Amino acid sequence: MAIGVWVLGDQLSLQQAALQSCAHPVPVILIESHQWVKQRRYHAQKLVLVWSAMRHFAQDLEAAGWPVTYAIAPDFATPLRQWISAHNIHEVRIMQPSDRPFRDCIATLDLPCAIKLLPNNHFLWSEADFQQWAAGRKTLVLEHFYRAGRQRFQILMEGKSPAGGKWNYDAENRQGPAANLKPPPPLRFCPDRITQEVIETVRQGNFDTYGHIEPFYWGVSRAQALQVLENFIEYRLPQFGPYQDAMVVGEETLWHSLLSPYLNLGLLSPQEVIDAALVAYGERQLPLNSVEGFIRQILGWREYMYGLYHYLGADYCQRNFFQHHQSLPAFFWQSDRATMSCLRYVLKQIECTGYAHHIQRLMILANFALITGLAPQEVENWFHSVFIDAYDWVMQTNVLGMGLFADGGLLASKPYAASANYIQRMSNYCQGCAYNPKQRVGDRACPFNFFYWHFLARHRTVLSRQGRMAIALKNLEKLSALEMAAIQQEVERWYFENS
Repeated sequence: MAIGVWVLGDQLSLQQAALQSCAHPVPVILIESHQWVKQRRYHAQKLVLVWSAMRHFAQDLEAAGWPVTYAIAPDFATPLRQWISAHNIHEVRIMQPSDRPFRDCIATLDLPCAIKLLPNNHFLWSEADFQQWAAGRKTLVLEHFYRAGRQRFQILMEGKSPAGGKWNYDAENRQGPAANLKPPPPLRFCPDRITQEVIETVRQGNFDTYGHIEPFYWGVSRAQALQVLENFIEYRLPQFGPYQDAMVVGEETLWHSLLSPYLNLGLLSPQEVIDAALVAYGERQLPLNSVEGFIRQILGWREYMYGLYHYLGADYCQRNFFQHHQSLPAFFWQSDRATMSCLRYVLKQIECTGYAHHIQRLMILANFALITGLAPQEVENWFHSVFIDAYDWVMQTNVLGMGLFADGGLLASKPYAASANYIQRMSNYCQGCAYNPKQRVGDRACPFNFFYWHFLARHRTVLSRQGRMAIALKNLEKLSALEMAAIQQEVERWYFENS
């Protein structure tokens, strides 16, 4: 009788809990389930990334002495039963999945042996830790959680005080796209034999995928993920802070880290990423605003999203605070059909790479979905489908909570709604656009403008109870009844043309 370990596709670390629970190498299985990935229309590069990373990790396991079975099958149950029988396994150990649907999947498996779930150790805060922090709090504010994390793990602390005297440096990290920005090029990898085989599998398989499968430049192994981390620390982190919110045509990555796919697969751990930034901060005296801004994304935002996802429960995904029910426009799936330059550019970038940085996601895509009243569940499904770093725990809280305010303020302190003025200030997307970012009505009125004011007007009552919306609602009062009627006409015309 033997113990066996099932390594899931987003748990690709030799340090993961199920492997670490074994005193010596035991039989391991990894499974590519074609049935599982047909649940939604994934980006083609997401499938290539996950399956190539799994195949490379299988090689790493074999090199470390683990007996590995790698199965490609329609489902999970069939290869699991065959593997259990072949190795006379009496207990399958699995690290607790990050996503709730996969936990439910495991619970429904009818296997001829016991299943032992080990606590997920791919996050700094365990689910129990987060629940203990959240218990009894009236509000679950990111800033409070982030400060607790800094203190708990003694990161960027000087005794009991934050390094530099401030907890965050947001005010220094909101510069728009200055002229002649020259960010370093992203580190790219040529697909090796394994990745090329996966590309052909996805291309020839019966998969309803989204986006372009090539060129494929993502790293697919632990070694390549470490190279991306090293490249970020050396060339991108020093200037990461000031321009982390900027959006520039032709500069898809700016100074962003591009680490989220590797963190979410387990190829990198949050602790080693934070440690690398701290070492560089100490040895090279990097700007504190850049280092703190980056660490806040890992220690603060990423941990907060994961903790909230499990704390808020299974019904969170059904929230729809504003009762928005408009269908997702076709151009979300076909970027060439988008008439606004900002949307067309960001959507085209996602089609080609599966990637957009956090402000493109929040202030272009989610902002537009919010003010146009798109159904939250359709929007979340789209985000989960098209992004290369997307998982259930990533997208539910980010999209429904932060992006769409569908939870009514459990996560965000206000709806992140903005007009074209924000986009013009933080990007150069408006240059050459068919629409005028200064116009609210008329033939060249930017949809971000008339939808923004329409959103404020139709939700005026509930927004008046959100303290941070007071200035916006005051500005709404300055619009005449005649202009509001014209805005209503613009909205109706847009819905008609895009239905």
